[in-house]
Amino acid sequence: MVASVLTFGGILAFVAFVISLFLVKASKEKNIGYYPGILIAAIGLLCLFASPLAHAQVMGAPLGGIGIACMFAAAVTLILISVIDAYQQPNTKNA
Repeated sequence: MVASVLTFGGILAFVAFVISLFLVKASKEKNIGYYPGILIAAIGLLCLFASPLAHAQVMGAPLGGIGIACMFAAAVTLILISVIDAYQQPNTKNA
């Protein structure tokens, strides 16, 4: 059960990071790279709050575990993208 949650979180973090990195590099919009992480965090909260009501399992892990994995993936993605986005800004000196 723990292995499936870690696997799900790692894969989700990687996919969200690649999508966010693409959005940061390809777009002139300043905040668009954060949207995949925010979306995954919202899905994680939804899974966490729905877990007492629905006793569903995904890949052998309960819905609360999937919510925790989504929150982990969102945190990792948002931290990494914020660092990359900070260095993409043209007015940063000796950052």
